[in-house]
Amino acid sequence: MSGALASTIAQSLLGKLGSFAGQEFCLAWGLEADIARLEKRLKAINAVLSDAEQKQSRNDKIRIWLNDLREVLYDAEDVLDEIECETLRRQVVKTTRSTSRKVRRFFSSSNKIAFRLRMGHKIKSIIERLAEISSLKSDFNLSEQTIDCSHVLHEETEMNRSFESFSGLIGRDEDKERIINLLVAPFKVGDAHPLVLPIVGMGGLGKTSLAKSVYDDENVKSHFQLNMEVCVSDDFSLKQVIQKIIKSAGERCADLDGGELEKKLEEILNGKKYLLLLDDVWNEEAQKWLLLKPLLSKGADGSKIIVTTRSQRVAEIMGTVAAYNLSLLGQEDCLSLFCKCAFKEGEMELDPNLVGIGKEIVAKCKQVPLAVINCMVRLMKKSGNR
Repeated sequence: MSGALASTIAQSLLGKLGSFAGQEFCLAWGLEADIARLEKRLKAINAVLSDAEQKQSRNDKIRIWLNDLREVLYDAEDVLDEIECETLRRQVVKTTRSTSRKVRRFFSSSNKIAFRLRMGHKIKSIIERLAEISSLKSDFNLSEQTIDCSHVLHEETEMNRSFESFSGLIGRDEDKERIINLLVAPFKVGDAHPLVLPIVGMGGLGKTSLAKSVYDDENVKSHFQLNMEVCVSDDFSLKQVIQKIIKSAGERCADLDGGELEKKLEEILNGKKYLLLLDDVWNEEAQKWLLLKPLLSKGADGSKIIVTTRSQRVAEIMGTVAAYNLSLLGQEDCLSLFCKCAFKEGEMELDPNLVGIGKEIVAKCKQVPLAVINCMVRLMKKSGNR
């Protein structure tokens, strides 16, 4: 059987299991224990794969053993993809608040329980198959080696990022223009200082890509004296956020304590009209924002802050103007995104059948750009693996 090395697939799975997204899916479906057992079993078998792959050319039994293992690993990959897709589908239905009776019944709690049980059964079956295969490794006198999987996760993250750059550019021209117009509008007496614009939407819509596309626009850059970009994520520690802002402004702050950091930030912003992008904000504690906001008011009139968030509550706490709610991407735009990722220039016209396949995939992605991108990543991985 030709295909990717079992160690490559195993490391990719371990990277996915150890990622934040994987943990999020575990919690959402109550599969933490099952996933933990799968990860433990996978780590044990992964430790001998390097040695096994070196010896397979001289030992047919090891080669057959590796082929059997690959099939189980592919099945494990499919299960994780299924959990990811189902999580995304439910998120879309929740966001669009569909009133369809059939949709409500399909996504009822009973179906959620049934899906959890079905996935739990599949994972347990994979664990049992891995245990059976693992029990045979002692027959081959294989040496264990410590394998660092971080580079695999990094490579997958970079692949996702390279595709994600499209999602802020396709089908978002009108959104981009509206946001830019707001940012470059002249300051008027009575305007909030600084003006804070939240961009709100469910995960996968391309909030970050859109915000960065706006941030990098030449008209926007030239409008401000100072441009800063910070990924906040789920840790809204005042000290860490201030450190990130200072570093983004091109200044050093490693040896400064809390009071010195605040003074440094005030000095950087003092009298300058700035643009600050606070990306991926999760904090819903108003007090934390109220501690940071006075420091950010030291800039000149006309300073602006963009906040990207999934939370309407965050938008209410931080926003000084109405939140910009990002909608689902249109079907045609989703297809354009897919084709941009999937085809080289002119390739689409050469094989119209590929477009038909693309339409089927896009239909399953429920107008969520990141779902389209993830489909492309999986297709690329599996076309190279199998």
